[in-house]
Amino acid sequence: MGGLRASLGRIAGLVAKELLALLKDPKGRFVLIGPPILQLLVFGYAATFDISDVRMAVVNRDGGAASRALVARFAGSPTFHTVAAPDSVRQARPLVAARRADMVLHIGPRFGRDLARGLGPQVQVLVDGRNSNTAAITAQYAGRIVAAFNADHTAGPAPPELRVRAWFNPNLRSQWFIVPGLVGVLTLVITTLVTSLSVAREREAGTFNQLLVTPLRPPELLLGKTLPAVLIGLAEATVIVAVAVVWFGVPLVGHPGLLYLGLLLFMLSTVGIGLMISSLCTTQQQALLGAFLYIVPSVILSGFATPIANMPPLMQHLTYLNPLRYCLITVRGVFLEDLPAAVLVHQFWPMALIGALTMAAAAVFFRRRLG
Repeated sequence: MGGLRASLGRIAGLVAKELLALLKDPKGRFVLIGPPILQLLVFGYAATFDISDVRMAVVNRDGGAASRALVARFAGSPTFHTVAAPDSVRQARPLVAARRADMVLHIGPRFGRDLARGLGPQVQVLVDGRNSNTAAITAQYAGRIVAAFNADHTAGPAPPELRVRAWFNPNLRSQWFIVPGLVGVLTLVITTLVTSLSVAREREAGTFNQLLVTPLRPPELLLGKTLPAVLIGLAEATVIVAVAVVWFGVPLVGHPGLLYLGLLLFMLSTVGIGLMISSLCTTQQQALLGAFLYIVPSVILSGFATPIANMPPLMQHLTYLNPLRYCLITVRGVFLEDLPAAVLVHQFWPMALIGALTMAAAAVFFRRRLG
C-alpha cells in the first residue's frame, strides 16, 4: 500500500511539473487556447457545403409566359440571382470563363409550345465545373426548382409527388455536420502536439537526463507524460463542445457521458501516438514535423470532409487504423442521432484497442531511451 501511495505521489509530481511547464508560459497558454478557438470559428463559418449566392446568366430564347415564370422561380430563390441575360449560349460562355457567372440557364425557343402540348420541354443548365463540389450542389438546387415548376405546370392528373425529409438535420445545415467533427479534429491536434513535444522539450532543455536519476520508473514516467495531455484535451474538448452548442446552436441530443467516454478513449490513442513520435525525436522541430506528418493523413482519412465510401478501396481499409474515424462517428452520433451505448460500443472498442497498442509501443520506445 505504501509503495502504491509513493508511486501515485511521484506520478502526481510529474503531472504537476508538466502542467506548469505548459501553462506558466503566457505564449504556451495562448497556443493551447487561442488557435483551437480560432480554428473552430473559422471552420465553423468558412467550411460549409451550403451555397447561397449563385450568379446566373439567363438565355431565354422562348420569351413566353411559361419561360418567364421559370426564370422568375430562379430569380425568386435566395440562392440564385441574375447577372446577365445574353442572347445565346455562345455569348454566355465568356461570362463563365471569366468567373462573372457560375451558371447558365438556357431555355430553348420551343419551351412554351412543348409544355402546352405535354411534350416534356427540356431546359439546359450549364455549370462552372472547375469546382466540382460547388457545381454538383448548384445543379442539384437548379434541378429542384425545375422539378417544382414541372409539377405545377404538368397537364392532366397530378404526377406522383416526392417529399424528402432529412432526419437528424432537418434544414441540412452544414454547420451541424462540420462543427461536431471539429471536436474530434481539434482534440487530435492538441493532444498529439502536446505529447509529441513533451519528451523532445525535455531533451532540448537538458532536463531529460535529470528524469533518469529520479525514482520514477518507466511506467510512472509514461503515465506522468500521458495524464497532462489527457487533462488538457478534455478541457479543450469541453470548451469546443460548449461553443458548438451555445454559439453555433448545434443540438446535443445524446448523453454527454457517452460523448466523453468516446473522447477519452480517442485521447488515449492519440496520446500514445504522440508519445511514440516524441520518443523517436531528439528536437522539438523534429517532433513538430512528425506530429503534422501524422495529423494531416489522419484528418483526410477520417471522413471529416469527404465520405469514406467515396475513397478507393485501399484507402477505405486504411481508415480502420485511424482512431479519428471512430471518434467522428461517435461525436456526430451523440450530437445529432442520440446513438445508444449498444451501437457506440462498436466505435469504442477499436479506439481502446488502438490506444492499448500505441501506449504499449510508446512504453517500449521509452524503455529503450531510458536504457
